[in-house]
Amino acid sequence: MKLFIVLLSIAASSFVFPAQLETRQVVELRGTWKFEVGDNENYASAKFNDSKWENIFVPSSWEDEGFPGYNGYAWYRKNFTIPSSDRGKNLYFHGGYIDDVCRIYINGHLIGGRGLFPPSFETAFNQEEILRIPDEYLNFDGDNVVAVRVYDDYQYGGIIRGKVGIYIHPDQWDVTVQLPTLWKFKIGDDAEWSSPTFDDSQWEKLIVPNAWDYQGYQQYDGFGWYRVSFTIPSSMKSEKLFIVLGKIDDVDETFLNGTEIGSTGRMSGFNWKKRINNEYQDMRLYRLPSDKIRYGQKNVIAVRVYDHWRYGGIYEGPIGIITEREYREMRRHYDNNGRNTKNDFERLIDKIFNND
Repeated sequence: MKLFIVLLSIAASSFVFPAQLETRQVVELRGTWKFEVGDNENYASAKFNDSKWENIFVPSSWEDEGFPGYNGYAWYRKNFTIPSSDRGKNLYFHGGYIDDVCRIYINGHLIGGRGLFPPSFETAFNQEEILRIPDEYLNFDGDNVVAVRVYDDYQYGGIIRGKVGIYIHPDQWDVTVQLPTLWKFKIGDDAEWSSPTFDDSQWEKLIVPNAWDYQGYQQYDGFGWYRVSFTIPSSMKSEKLFIVLGKIDDVDETFLNGTEIGSTGRMSGFNWKKRINNEYQDMRLYRLPSDKIRYGQKNVIAVRVYDHWRYGGIYEGPIGIITEREYREMRRHYDNNGRNTKNDFERLIDKIFNND
């Protein structure tokens, strides 16, 4: 039964980390973790005292570690340190394969996870957990805690196999201006949210890229807005610049300092919701008009998103500001629709054999 679910899930989901370049481990997390059955949101906190919890080996199913036949919720916790020399180096948490559903926290901050918890249960036991860790969530040269909330529906449960640790990932694409990992986010829809002067200080922060369903908005369908600030140096005035926003589920309108610079799909007109097709597969690459850029000053990108079904938001990279040369290089990897030049069948085969 689970073999069928593996094939179905792989074929239906585009939320698989892209083919990776060589990575380097900086923190080994394989070994003894703290473990507790049950569910309590306080277990995510860095300040929670887990000294009375059981010890469990990771990776291994919890059935093989003294909890045979248990199905339901459980939590894992592990302390670690990371040197300040690794700040700014694209740090990712590798959590291996977690059966069936998980959410992962660093020092109390949700960084993502896969699958859907009940009552809308959906397993993700066949997908490897690889999640970006914002530097802002880490205590460099100090104590850190990773907490993993898990739900198992049947058969084996827990962090069952794979690499577990903190890794540095090299950039897949060269970008001229790196955009922050944490963006401001709010569900709903208001035209004022595109304005560069709008006060978004009370908005939540989400990791980009990562589907909003994995960051506290499970199965939310509808409108959501992202905002982020960045600076382009005055020395780049002669460059033709583009923003790459990865892939967005489903359709978007993107604004630079309050001016729309690009869109994919439709958000208006008669029966526009019925005309949403496969836009979630499209790579977003939009030109930044030079007369709208505030060189040497703060610029604001605002992205209006509408999600029609299943997962939503800016879910896959790369993300950043690129030059025309980098733009042309990137376009060579995508067809005229901004999609990977591999067809759906080739992508399916890659996903099957990349999940070892």
